[in-house]
Amino acid sequence: MVSTFPSSPKANCCRRVAGNAQKTAGILALQGDFEAHLKAIDRAGGHAIEVRTVADLEQCDGLIIPGGESTTMLKLLDQEGLTEALKRFAGHKPVYGSCAGAILLAREVTNPAQVSLGLMDITVERNAYGRQVDSRIAHIPMPEGGDLEAVFIRAPIIRRLGAGSTVLAAYNGDPVWVEQGRNMVTTFHPELTGDVRVHRRFLGKL
Repeated sequence: MVSTFPSSPKANCCRRVAGNAQKTAGILALQGDFEAHLKAIDRAGGHAIEVRTVADLEQCDGLIIPGGESTTMLKLLDQEGLTEALKRFAGHKPVYGSCAGAILLAREVTNPAQVSLGLMDITVERNAYGRQVDSRIAHIPMPEGGDLEAVFIRAPIIRRLGAGSTVLAAYNGDPVWVEQGRNMVTTFHPELTGDVRVHRRFLGKL
């Protein structure tokens, strides 16, 4: 069953963050915009470290996989011996992927097909909004009030949602912020804006 727009996610996650101030969010720092995520976690009131090795990963209570180039990230994960370690980590700790990170978390990837970590039962189409020149900034009305600023850069589109998915935000009828169990994806880049709702919700999972 897929649910849509639970009530007041902003308020709920803020309360949970307050009770988990000492938890550590890891930011995969092999490639992509990991520095922006580090700053976003700090703005959201959390603590984050860069993750480049298995030893780094073992210090974390959750992991963010940033935007970047998904095929390059997969190669670097293999080179650093992180692929299987990350899958084991995701068996009991939350993982959040933004843009390319969402592609890595998906069970199925199209346009073209590629391997992925398969941590969420979703199907993602790569570069579905077009090339770099088709990138955009959208303002998405949220059920708790106000708009969510969403930066789309060569963004994927989530074409299928598996059981247990919750759509937290949608744009032009497509889900762009989805939660499934402990894991979460966005097809946009919340780290490039001043809005910390996405990162606060992730911190609430730690």
